[in-house]
Amino acid sequence: MLIESGSPDAANTIGISLTINGETRALQVAPWTTLLDLLREDLDLTGTKKGCDHGQCGACTVLVNGTRINSCLTLAVMKDGASITTVEGLAGADGMHPLQAAFVEHDAFQCGYCTPGQICSAVGMLSEGHAHSREEIREAMSGNICRCGAYTNIVDAIEDVMHAGAGR
Repeated sequence: MLIESGSPDAANTIGISLTINGETRALQVAPWTTLLDLLREDLDLTGTKKGCDHGQCGACTVLVNGTRINSCLTLAVMKDGASITTVEGLAGADGMHPLQAAFVEHDAFQCGYCTPGQICSAVGMLSEGHAHSREEIREAMSGNICRCGAYTNIVDAIEDVMHAGAGR
């Protein structure tokens, strides 16, 4: 919960600084505010989805200092000083991130609800450098659930970007 400084609730907040999608923000947040709720409800970055709210589906995956995390399990105050990248921050001046383009090319989404978390998780996974095969991609992405069953297309998209060396 983002609190305006000077409001009566400001005494119950903690000041933090986050760099979100390249923009540094000084924020006052309630100590119990999750990173997910801060992003979605207070900063209107709704690409990050609230799925299970228990860290079991991966819909809320974002990158913190380049590492993929479930934002529903992370208190915003724990990430003071961190750099956060959401799906909105992946595209560059030249257009979509290679993984975003590959998801479109391979039709790696149906309803699209899991797609932002899948893409952020894939970016993190590729930068980790541990996945080198379809089987390893499947294992490393197993924390991201797709209820539509688009897994084959998701893996195809990630595999193409991995082989091109463009997903980091």
